[in-house]
Amino acid sequence: MFTSLRSRLWLSYAFLIVTALSVVTIVMFVSLFRSPLMYRQTLDRMQAVQSVLIQRMGEPQSPSLPALAERASQTFDLRVLIFSADRTLTFDSSSASSASLSFPARRNNPRATPIVRDDKGAAWLYSMQKLSDGTFLVVAAPRPKFSIVNIFSDEFLPVILLGGGIALLLSLIVAFLFSGWIADPLQAVVGAVREMPSAESVSVRVSGPHEVQELTRAFNSMTERMRASQKSQREFVANVSHEMKTPLTSIQGFAQAMLDGTADTAESRQQAAQIIYNESGRMHRMVLDLLDLAKLDAGTADLKMSPVNMRALLNAVAEKFTPQSQRAGVWIEVMAPENPPLVIADGDRMAQVFTNLVDNALKFTPRDGNITLSAEVIEAKQMHIHVKDSGVGIPEDEQAHIFQRFYQADPARGGGERHGAGLGLAIAHEIVFAHGGRISVQSRIGQGTTMEVVLPLIPADATKKVRKK
Repeated sequence: MFTSLRSRLWLSYAFLIVTALSVVTIVMFVSLFRSPLMYRQTLDRMQAVQSVLIQRMGEPQSPSLPALAERASQTFDLRVLIFSADRTLTFDSSSASSASLSFPARRNNPRATPIVRDDKGAAWLYSMQKLSDGTFLVVAAPRPKFSIVNIFSDEFLPVILLGGGIALLLSLIVAFLFSGWIADPLQAVVGAVREMPSAESVSVRVSGPHEVQELTRAFNSMTERMRASQKSQREFVANVSHEMKTPLTSIQGFAQAMLDGTADTAESRQQAAQIIYNESGRMHRMVLDLLDLAKLDAGTADLKMSPVNMRALLNAVAEKFTPQSQRAGVWIEVMAPENPPLVIADGDRMAQVFTNLVDNALKFTPRDGNITLSAEVIEAKQMHIHVKDSGVGIPEDEQAHIFQRFYQADPARGGGERHGAGLGLAIAHEIVFAHGGRISVQSRIGQGTTMEVVLPLIPADATKKVRKK
């Protein structure tokens, strides 16, 4: 019955409220017990008599103080005593057989009930006033006897039942509302979690306390990321299927031609075999790229980190593309310091990154164009490497998507042909990210494209140790 968060919160609030009311009740009862109503009434009566006696003493032709005290004692059924300045008893309105009262001792706690005991141990309430002549006027009365049960039932119980009952009822209502304020948003999150496999799941409305709102926002953010991931997976499967379909169709078609004798000449069989070989190689490269992406996504890629001379790496990449650049009529230039700071990286993986970048630049740079590979240390702990071409550029609305898997810019940029499967820049992005760096693009139509890779440098002391070796 009380397993839900709302009921448990309500019970917790109710327990705290009842505990608080119980503490208040105990404190009030103790306070009332220590100063009951009968005590206060008796003290008020004695103080009133004392005030009347002092007032009558100041009137002309007034009787003596002992006479006034005797009369007041008989009229109000109180005991009146007069002590001299040296605290010696000079008058006592009670009979000689009554127990004697000594001068009241000074009270340590002024708020405590004034009580003095006679020589028989009986307790008396008293009110004492020092007069102008130095004598002390004391009005006393036997301490009233009372029953705790009577005090509780007559003075305390009605107040507690009325005030405490109303307070408890209002508090429980407020506790119920507060528990709902906290539990309802959480219940909405639970309901949304149960519907997560559904494509129609919607974001949860943000409400409740600050902490619950933060949880709801985090859940909504997670939901958005999950939807984006699901969409990406669906697109990924569709793209892989599409990219695999074309080479498989070619392989199947030309293999069938060789089997049924359609390719009946040596030249046609050679052509069919060459196409089968090329398309299978294309599929093999695609599978390797997909495996690379999967490893990088899972964080299981085997990165062999070591100090890398970026100038030497860029020169090696440029030399690798020399035959292609010469055929395309494009000039590749490397601009880097002679002795650059070393970068902690996997040399093979970084070569793969810049190979992809230069390969893309060659595809979209017209004849007589140029590609520049540059490296410089702009910040103390980072190296900035740029691959800049004088190609046709990338439209602004496509720049945000070029690092997505299987995304290919407008084929018209490359003469209306598709180049690759659209995995090169995605792999480059993941490799740079795995190195703790970042990659970005700057491009304008007709003015070329610049790819920037930012990588962390190794500490200066580590650099010195490597160079000494």
